[in-house]
Amino acid sequence: MVFGAGSLHRVAGEVEALGVRRALVVATNSARDAADVVEQQLGSRFAGRIDGVAQHVPTEVATAARARARKVGVDAIVAIGGGSAIGLAKAIALTATSTAEVGGGGVVVVAVPTTYAGSEMTPVWGETAGGSKTTGTDMRVLPRVVVYDPVLSRGLPLKVTAASVANAVAHCVEAVWTPKADPITEMTAVEGLRALSGGLRDVLVEAGDLGAREQLLYGACLAGSALATAGTGLHHKLCHLLGGTYNLPHAETHAAVLPQVTRVNASSVPQAKARLEAALGTTDLARGLFDLFQAAGVPTSLRELGLTEAQVAEAAARFKPTDNPVPVTEDLVRDVLTRAWSGTRP
Repeated sequence: MVFGAGSLHRVAGEVEALGVRRALVVATNSARDAADVVEQQLGSRFAGRIDGVAQHVPTEVATAARARARKVGVDAIVAIGGGSAIGLAKAIALTATSTAEVGGGGVVVVAVPTTYAGSEMTPVWGETAGGSKTTGTDMRVLPRVVVYDPVLSRGLPLKVTAASVANAVAHCVEAVWTPKADPITEMTAVEGLRALSGGLRDVLVEAGDLGAREQLLYGACLAGSALATAGTGLHHKLCHLLGGTYNLPHAETHAAVLPQVTRVNASSVPQAKARLEAALGTTDLARGLFDLFQAAGVPTSLRELGLTEAQVAEAAARFKPTDNPVPVTEDLVRDVLTRAWSGTRP
């Protein structure tokens, strides 16, 4: 991990240190300027570029990107942007092989995140086909190097910033109640939530506050780390179902669903709940999350995101039971989604 303002200029050096011969750059449209800088830095190691990505990594997009990577013969992907860019890089790395010696013959990922999704810290991949999102865990997709430059997110619009922070906050909160949760993930999650909530409040006052942007990247890093260890549960699986099936925006869906799942689950982990409440500065975790998202202008109802009431019932019926502190039934899922659809304060 490389932290600090201006660290974008260290990307090429990190790529060289990995022994990479040919690198494909994957960038979101909003990160084109940063991608231009990296392209020039890479020099002879630059093997091509994919501009523009799609959320939830549609299979057709992943297939085309894999074909491009094979055609130009790369041994690394430099992903610049949010979770969609890093997700596409992971999709390439998941199935790609290389004749180079880097990573034992695989294709490595170097991530330069410009949002707070935290995907860069996890071995989790996802791909969407036929209205269904499939996710998995594979160490081949875990980025080898992550470069955090707060300058790249300094101009991120407040609405995008707040939604992305909601995504990261969800990583922290769910990390305390999954079956794999442990005292270390709890500590990481609590510190992550403290940094994220404080940083978000600061950027709401001054959007270009570089110190606040640094705090948000720090919090996102911790949030991703917690998720990488603790895994996902009811909350994330609901968000993946809603995003993959109904094409809801990933980050905003977290803001609508998380307070409602927290209302159901938090009392099952009282110590972690109290610590998260202290980090957030609230006496009720679910309400505190809801109020933070509302204050930041993030939609807190699925109805605002375009989900219909009929789709709520349909999603509840489609959801498959998962490990959770509270037994997951269709009635419980319907209750959570109904509250999330209407935007009811917990």
